[in-house]
Amino acid sequence: MPATRELIDQLIASDTVVIFSKTHCPYCKMAKEIFGKINKKFTAIELDERDDGDEIQNILGEMTGARTVPRVFVKGICLGGGSDVKSLYNSGELEKKF
Repeated sequence: MPATRELIDQLIASDTVVIFSKTHCPYCKMAKEIFGKINKKFTAIELDERDDGDEIQNILGEMTGARTVPRVFVKGICLGGGSDVKSLYNSGELEKKF
């Protein structure tokens, strides 16, 4: 477990925008599209393509208070999920995070 937590911390630190996602999730797709609209590159960690995806998702749940995907991090801070990102985008607050 500690090794996975360290991995998560490294992944979050690896890019300005990191999205823990699943390939088939409509909210994940929406979050990625929003970052595309504002021309911000991101790193997507597709949990359903990883052997440790469930473990990562459980730890993200402990870290962020929610186990759902996507879990979106900007500059190391969790913004929440797809609906949260959409609300921030619609209000103009998302661009201010950069």
